[in-house]
Amino acid sequence: MSAYVLGFHEIDRTALPRVGGKGANLGELSSIEGVHVPGGFCVTTEAYRAVVESDPAVSGLIDDLAGLRADDRAGIARAAGRLRGTVRALPVPEEIEKDVTRRLADLTAEAGTGGDVACAVRSSATAEDLPSSSFAGQQDTYLNVRGERAVVDAVRSCWASLFTDRAVAYRVQNGFDHRAVRASVVVQRMVFPDAAGIMFTADPVSSNRRVVSIDAGFGLGEAFVSGLVDADNYRVRDGRIIGRRIATQSMELRASADGGTEERPVEEARCQAQTLDDARILRLERLGRLIEAHFGRPQDIEWALSDGEFHVLQSRPITTLYPVPEADDDRNHVYISYGHRQMMTDAFAPLGLSMFELFHQKLGRTAGTVAGDRFYKDLSPELSSPFTRAATLKSLGQVDVLMAAALRTVLARKDFVKDLAGGKTSLTDVGPGGPLPLARQYLKLSREDDPRVVPDLIAKTEATVEELRRGIAGMSGDALFAYIEKDHDVIADLTFDPRSVAAALIGIQSVNWVNKHIEEWLGVKNAADPVSQSADHNVVAAMGLDLLAVSDVVREHPEVVAYLETAERDTFLAGLAGVEGGEAVRRSLEDYLRAYGMHGQGDIDITRTRWSEDPTLLVPLILSNVRTLAPGERERKAERGRAEAERTMNDLLERIRKLPGGARKAAKAARRMSLIRHFIGYREYSKHALLQRYELYKRALLAEAGRLVLQGVIKEPEDVYFLSFEELRQVVGTGRLDYTVITERREAHETYRRMTPPRVITSEGEVIDGEYDTGKLPEGALAGIAVSSGVVEGRARVVLDMADAEVEEGDILVTVFTDPSWSPLFVSVKGVVMEVGGVMTHGAVVAREYGLPSVVGVEGATRRIRDGQRIRVNGSEGYVQVLPDEA
Repeated sequence: MSAYVLGFHEIDRTALPRVGGKGANLGELSSIEGVHVPGGFCVTTEAYRAVVESDPAVSGLIDDLAGLRADDRAGIARAAGRLRGTVRALPVPEEIEKDVTRRLADLTAEAGTGGDVACAVRSSATAEDLPSSSFAGQQDTYLNVRGERAVVDAVRSCWASLFTDRAVAYRVQNGFDHRAVRASVVVQRMVFPDAAGIMFTADPVSSNRRVVSIDAGFGLGEAFVSGLVDADNYRVRDGRIIGRRIATQSMELRASADGGTEERPVEEARCQAQTLDDARILRLERLGRLIEAHFGRPQDIEWALSDGEFHVLQSRPITTLYPVPEADDDRNHVYISYGHRQMMTDAFAPLGLSMFELFHQKLGRTAGTVAGDRFYKDLSPELSSPFTRAATLKSLGQVDVLMAAALRTVLARKDFVKDLAGGKTSLTDVGPGGPLPLARQYLKLSREDDPRVVPDLIAKTEATVEELRRGIAGMSGDALFAYIEKDHDVIADLTFDPRSVAAALIGIQSVNWVNKHIEEWLGVKNAADPVSQSADHNVVAAMGLDLLAVSDVVREHPEVVAYLETAERDTFLAGLAGVEGGEAVRRSLEDYLRAYGMHGQGDIDITRTRWSEDPTLLVPLILSNVRTLAPGERERKAERGRAEAERTMNDLLERIRKLPGGARKAAKAARRMSLIRHFIGYREYSKHALLQRYELYKRALLAEAGRLVLQGVIKEPEDVYFLSFEELRQVVGTGRLDYTVITERREAHETYRRMTPPRVITSEGEVIDGEYDTGKLPEGALAGIAVSSGVVEGRARVVLDMADAEVEEGDILVTVFTDPSWSPLFVSVKGVVMEVGGVMTHGAVVAREYGLPSVVGVEGATRRIRDGQRIRVNGSEGYVQVLPDEA
């Protein structure tokens, strides 16, 4: 066996480092009975190393790629062009040329045609056609190459194409090391087909795994792959053609007599003919399913039809499909994204997944099935029952309207719905005591409207946190894990406390009541929005206001302001000691971190960084407050909110009293408004209480991780993020770990992190998108959901990560979603636009608290609105308009 050239029969998936993704896949395909693969061989990465990597000039030019940015097109073009020219000029050693010549002779004999065999020569990079990344189209392909010298030249050109402008830019963009990617080259006997195309064994549009999508055109498939011509498309499901689109084909790509390819006109009789007859379409579907079964996942397959036989030229995994949540039966299932409901659509690390699952297990529930390192809830039981369906849609509509709209789309498919899985519904799951204790508390608290209830509930929870703080101190080993597990019983008791649940429900239901009845009586929409401003006991709103107080302390000390602009995480608080005014600022910050330091972006995942771990995350917000707001803004904002709420309530009640039966209606409205003031803030407290515990758990678990690092079991403390809670418990107990588990999970997590999770996905893998009725909106407006009333215009600030937030007073925040940790940013803006959310999600509640017009559920807002554009946010009607630039 040559080190430089391997035949397809000598290759399987384990040879990937030597032959790249394309080569490894062809070797695997060649081994499948019933799959016809034209013969060929791979020039291995050993040849690439011997010729390209060993050349000092090439090595120096690769070094020149360091530091290039993906958007520096001119710089990439210059550097990549020099590299390609140098590689093409390299001599190929005689030993490699002889190996290639011998393999070409074998192909010629196999073809049995005499003369030089026609070959397709394609690059096969080691990071190409992989399950996690396809690198499709990054390197070059040469068709109908004839003769030993021409093939060797094409091999060298394929090596050079590892440094095309697009390939270099792609690696820079995705963080791939240029030296870590090597090129093998596939040389394959050329097929001259009557028809060719691409087959996806999962629909690339809807992601439905039951639907095969086939593109087909006359001649060589490169014609429509490169966009030169259109192709037919056939959609097949379970041996039945369910859709077809017949293209008009006026041109086809054929082999040229002197090598290469040429365009030829399609005779008129075939221009509008179906490329494949139905029998061949169904044969192709069966072939696709055979290949998919071998690889164990949906495939993107290149095929060619010649002399009545289908030849497979390539198969690669489809890398864009979101994983399908697992079901334990063959019934139809519908899954909704837990992250869209919780305003955390990022992927969880494995430890975060297991901790959140432990929380739900103690509640007697399940957090759902995991797909793509995110939780999905199977909603089939709720949707299969007509008794729970309406309540489910109504509830989800308050959290994410697009999710509810997507579910209505599913419910319209009668054939799918009739086979929906049933089971126990979660709608009535209110704890061990059932709904009666909750109902009693709800009636009692509503009737009494006692403003002391929420402070008392908060004090009760805070006492358990202090008990945890004392109990967990100094714990280690199995005792620590047992203590954390036992503390989740306390969380369950607090979560199901009927008085606590009732208090949260009273605020939510009172908002709904006020909005419904005031609109009915007075025609005023979203009347509860101003009533909610500066409501009592809203910890999330207080978080933003209290940071204004910290900012006031910082503002008094210019040297501290200068220090913060360059402060680093590890020395942040200690470094303040050497700065004038630093001690006062440090005390203020430490007080803030004691109260809110358990928060951070995505903090529902225990592995995510909290402010107490990295206070520099607060620096952009503090400096923004210092630059754009005047001293004392905390008190002014709070007072303005209270005054606006009081003025609104008085005005509405005065108008209601003038209506028929006005005295009775006003009394009811006044009681509901009072309940909003006393109870709506408590809705935000439960997550804050969980995060208080998560902060303490995490400190203790990272201390264990530190000990594992000292023992040499792991390399860095954060490695434990890629173990489950129970796995970490085992590793701490045994001191043993197969480190490849960490490596593989880290790589998988990075792949999942880059994926966009669907709101709704079926057990067939189909992603269902909801839509708005845009008929009543102004032309060009971006539709969404009104969650905080008012209309405002201003400069859009598109923020994807709080660490990058640079806002000024009067800006409008545009982002994907917000969790409570974003509330300090809300004090500096005058409007909020989010892609994810509903009326009762965190961002909406805080927007109403601060009186900020807000629209959520604006699909693709961070892509459709450019940073710096002027926009108008209509938080009363639910849309956003991009305004023309000011002259």
